[in-house]
Amino acid sequence: MSAPLLPLLFLPAALAAADPPPPAQLGLCAACHRDDGRAGEPGIPRIAGQDETYLRDALDAYRRGDRRHSAMRAIAGALSDRDVAEFARWYSTRPACVPP
Repeated sequence: MSAPLLPLLFLPAALAAADPPPPAQLGLCAACHRDDGRAGEPGIPRIAGQDETYLRDALDAYRRGDRRHSAMRAIAGALSDRDVAEFARWYSTRPACVPP
């Protein structure tokens, strides 16, 4: 007799928090913020390790026009809700960096 399978609820935390796959449109953000979120140019925010909800809310604010930055408004405006969620999840899971 084989052991019953445990429900997904009992997966170890390390497996449940596995690294998400890169967003399909990562290049939109990576062009400035880099794929690891550690932007190297002055004036471009480092977004690696930021809170996922904060990143999602910020992208939504750019989409609505509540945050004003023409390039970010154009990029965020082209994103679907799913894209926003994927970007927020991706960058929130990148290792945070400290300013130089």
